[in-house]
Amino acid sequence: MITKEKVLPFIHLALAEDIRDGDHSSLACIPKEKTGRAHLLIKDDGIIAGIQLAEWIFEIIDPNIKMQTLIKDGEHVKKGDIAFIVEGASISLLTAERLVLNCMQRMSAIATKTNEYVKLVEGTKTTILDTRKTTPGIRIMEKWAVKIGGGSNHRFGLYDMIMLKDNHIDFAGGITQAIVKVQKYLKDKNLNLRIEVEARDIGEVKEIMSVGGIHRIMLDNFTPAETIIAVEHINGAYETESSGGITDKTIQSYAECGVDFISVGGLTHSIHNMDLSLKAF
Repeated sequence: MITKEKVLPFIHLALAEDIRDGDHSSLACIPKEKTGRAHLLIKDDGIIAGIQLAEWIFEIIDPNIKMQTLIKDGEHVKKGDIAFIVEGASISLLTAERLVLNCMQRMSAIATKTNEYVKLVEGTKTTILDTRKTTPGIRIMEKWAVKIGGGSNHRFGLYDMIMLKDNHIDFAGGITQAIVKVQKYLKDKNLNLRIEVEARDIGEVKEIMSVGGIHRIMLDNFTPAETIIAVEHINGAYETESSGGITDKTIQSYAECGVDFISVGGLTHSIHNMDLSLKAF
């Protein structure tokens, strides 16, 4: 669950980057006592995300800003909608403007794309996951947007799950060696982490299963036909995840293979920001 405390470091860092010794454009021409109103104008259709984050940003910049929320995170929006109205010191509204827009434009784009993928697999057992292919420093924001769009989060970082990908396997000397070493490491360190292992072909799926002691098998760059064979062979013994170059054109065919999860890096690394504006009125 995302809390204010978890995003405060990001907000403070972003404000420090943008403001430094002052918003001189506003300070130079607007009286400190001047107040104003502005609304967030939606200029694209999609899923809105970042309303709660915007509220926290305004609050940190100026706790006297009043925000009236008209549309909630995760709701469908269309061009011309108004998401919220803010009222307070004009300088404070201007200082917050760009950070709010930068965050909400990206989050809304991610939520919109995620929702599109979620709808494409409706009627199957498959859950849509994000990946670690995120923008450094704003991962919490991007993964939050995925959840707003109806998807689920994969591991957050390197610390909260074991994932043995092709390079780990090759550097460790093979699948069996990698799994055995991980199991020993977790035991020695008294760590309770789930283990996922990447398979590049059905032979590697069989080797992973012969070793056992893991939780999920990732079917990396398998074709749908190969995925069906792998899912049938695994037969529910472990969770299954399809990954690798899956697009909106192919995702349904993978979901219909019966995999538990499909991870899509494109949810966060290849999106076009939603067009939003904060307009005085």
